[in-house]
Amino acid sequence: MKTSQSHEKKSKTHNRIGFFIVGFIVVVLSALGILMLQAGKGRAAANNDIDEQSELVPVVVTNPIRRTFERVIATQGNVEAKNIAIISPRIPGTLEEIFVDEGDYVVAGRTRLFQTDSLKLQQNVTIREHDLAVVLCVEQQARAGLEKVTADFEKAELDFRRFERLLEKEATTPDLFEQQQSHYKQLAASKKVSQAQVDLAGEHVRQAEAALAIARKDFADTTIIAPISGAISMRMAEPGEMGSPGVPVLRIEDPNLVEIGAFLPAAVYPDVTAGQTRMRVAVSGIELGIRTITYKSPTIHPKLRTFEIKCLLEEPPAGVAPGAMADIAVILAGREGLGVLAESVLQRGGRSVIFVIEDNIARQREIRPGLENDGWVEIPDGDVTESMQVVSMGQSMLDEGISVSIQKESD
Repeated sequence: MKTSQSHEKKSKTHNRIGFFIVGFIVVVLSALGILMLQAGKGRAAANNDIDEQSELVPVVVTNPIRRTFERVIATQGNVEAKNIAIISPRIPGTLEEIFVDEGDYVVAGRTRLFQTDSLKLQQNVTIREHDLAVVLCVEQQARAGLEKVTADFEKAELDFRRFERLLEKEATTPDLFEQQQSHYKQLAASKKVSQAQVDLAGEHVRQAEAALAIARKDFADTTIIAPISGAISMRMAEPGEMGSPGVPVLRIEDPNLVEIGAFLPAAVYPDVTAGQTRMRVAVSGIELGIRTITYKSPTIHPKLRTFEIKCLLEEPPAGVAPGAMADIAVILAGREGLGVLAESVLQRGGRSVIFVIEDNIARQREIRPGLENDGWVEIPDGDVTESMQVVSMGQSMLDEGISVSIQKESD
């Protein structure tokens, strides 16, 4: 009996353990099922988010900015010296000596440039000096003769007046009076002749002085002095060669005062005003800033259809020399306004448009583009505002109403 009861107790114990294990497994499986269900829902939600984001077009936006827009015309020109002198001999002759060479700096009125054969002209000066000395002596002799004749005339005049009184008193004979009267008239005529000789001698003196001045000038012209200050840019003759008026020997250019010149098309002639229109200038990579046009050609070339402009530059910096090439941008018009990046502007249906982002939605806007400078396009006031987000990258993939994802705002 005891044995059977013990067996029944063991059997009940085994049954309770089995039920416990089964219940535990059921609980575990239920928990795993719940976890798997939640994980599945999470993955589905994530997939939905990915799908939604994959439908957004990524873009970069840039705000319009206010800046100066200009209408310019670019060209190239040359740097030229304002003051240039091409020196040739004043009188023909052999070039005896050239005192300067290319690159030398000369001073106006002081530096000797070259000299032509001077011996003959120096001798001519000596001859003219002698001629002047001779005529001066002749003049002196004529004046002395005039003084003698004048003295004799004055005595004859006194005697004549006295004989007139004597004749009135019948204290002399008519014959003696007539003799005294004739002597008086002869001396009066001699005085006029002497005065004419003095005047003629004076003219000879002035003639000799003029000839001497010319001779001295010719002699002085054998040595040429620099007419302007500057540098010798070209030497075109050597000592021993014949020199003639009009045949250049040296060229002088003043590097401290230069002009930057260029030619523009005739179409912009009305837009350029000397003293007002400005231009940006760079020479050999050296920025010279904005300069005012100082010269505008009064005519247009009838064949080339161009006209010349120049601007003056005093004391140019080192590296800006006559003969250098200049890069020029003539500013024909300029104004302040709002602008967008040039790449933001698209052509759709023959119209210029941009895309503006509003609440992550692309909105197409038609614009009227104006001037374009440095990658920016002018947009008239009212078409855009400074606070707008204008698409500057990704705009080619957009249409009206498309949702976008702003990646960043361009500076």
